[in-house]
Amino acid sequence: MPSGRYRIFISSVQKELAAERRAAKDFITRDPLLSRFVSDVFLFEDIPASGRKPDDIYLGEVEKSDLYIAILGNTYGWRNAQGKSPTELEFEHATQTRRERLVFVKGNDDSAREPEMARLIGRAGREVTRRRFSDIPGLIREVYASLVECLERRGDLRATPFDGSICDGANIKDIDGSAIRMFVETAEAAGRLKLKGSRTPKAVLQNFNLLRDGRPTNAAMLLFGKDPHRFFNNAQVHCFHFHGTKKRKPIASQQPYEGRLLEVIDQAVEFVLGKIDRRVGTRAASTQAPVAFEIPRSVIAEAIVNAVAHRNYRNNGFVQVIVFADRLEVWNPGELPPGLTPELLREPHGPIPRNPLIAEPLFRVKYVEKAGTGTTDMIADCRKAGLPEPDFEQRGPHFVVTIWRDWLTDAVISDLGLNERQMKAVAYIKAHAQLSNKDYRDLTGTIIRTASRDLEELVAKGVLRKIGATGRSVHYVLAGKQDLKKTNRT
Repeated sequence: MPSGRYRIFISSVQKELAAERRAAKDFITRDPLLSRFVSDVFLFEDIPASGRKPDDIYLGEVEKSDLYIAILGNTYGWRNAQGKSPTELEFEHATQTRRERLVFVKGNDDSAREPEMARLIGRAGREVTRRRFSDIPGLIREVYASLVECLERRGDLRATPFDGSICDGANIKDIDGSAIRMFVETAEAAGRLKLKGSRTPKAVLQNFNLLRDGRPTNAAMLLFGKDPHRFFNNAQVHCFHFHGTKKRKPIASQQPYEGRLLEVIDQAVEFVLGKIDRRVGTRAASTQAPVAFEIPRSVIAEAIVNAVAHRNYRNNGFVQVIVFADRLEVWNPGELPPGLTPELLREPHGPIPRNPLIAEPLFRVKYVEKAGTGTTDMIADCRKAGLPEPDFEQRGPHFVVTIWRDWLTDAVISDLGLNERQMKAVAYIKAHAQLSNKDYRDLTGTIIRTASRDLEELVAKGVLRKIGATGRSVHYVLAGKQDLKKTNRT
């Protein structure tokens, strides 16, 4: 194996975390395994004081590096004329230049951090997995584990990927032959499979590289096993439905789905479709009336398929599909591949499957595409349906896709300049579909005059639509996006 391939840049507030920075560098350069793959670890303080340059010059050092490590604590550090610290500038440059980023956060008490540092940590957590540590030995453990994972992903350490590893305890008798026959028929009907030769389960598995030494791989068992749950406790999709906009009991409905991946995907998609609104059209074009869901089925399916196909199966967590009153969230245990960020998902990009042996059969039955167009197709389909674009973000160890059911997203509401009472009303009406003047007064504790003024202002801004003219029948519902008024906001 080549020696000294990678250069690492370590970033942190210098005064607060000087000991941690030094300990991390010393460990990496002296460890018998890591030192075989790392040529240099850059620390600002290693350069003689007389030779130090302005802080922004060190962005070039970030660009010269292959890996970027951030060690974040409580203090934000010196700020430039734009109010940004060198640490944040270096993080931004590592993001822009697509360096692989590893972030380590000292301590669990986020309330003790300076606001700018807390904000930077929150931002980092939406993009990459943050690992926490309490002391230098803890930091070293986390750095070592992260770098080993990195070397495995890059192919420098030859560890067999999860999907290609032999399923421990399984043999060919644990494969469901009928599931393979159905797969072949579906793939051929989709025009993505022309199978020649034997169609026995063993031959089909061999054709897709799903056997090793005659035994089923993990991918084979997840896709075609008689009882995948017997071998994988975490290969489930947990679906939840909440009437409101937050995770609060009582849970309206919940259902864990387990079994073969194709079946689990279909069950999770149907769960969501059963909880959202749908509109039935006319039979003008065909004998069957068309059904249009408020979120296109293609968008729901893409989010769930991506979570199941690209998740980290070595993580004990579950895929979660959560239907709220205003949105759908799909939580995937894992993170984006190195070099790919949530922002880049909004642009054309090549496919980088975490589990290629799982992704290939899914492609053959048209559950996924190989062109890397899944997320851009989701964005286009949401726009066509009059919905906001989906949100893509890293939340700790989970990658989360949020698909909005209506145009009144948190960002839009924040921009409208609503008072606290009006924001409560919007949340209430999302959960209960409509709201009366009395409901508003009960909710906010205001008098009738104030309630009427607040509600009329919401109508004037295009947030609500008034139903009825006078009397007790008058109530309010959410307006459409086209009704939003271009008002001056403070």
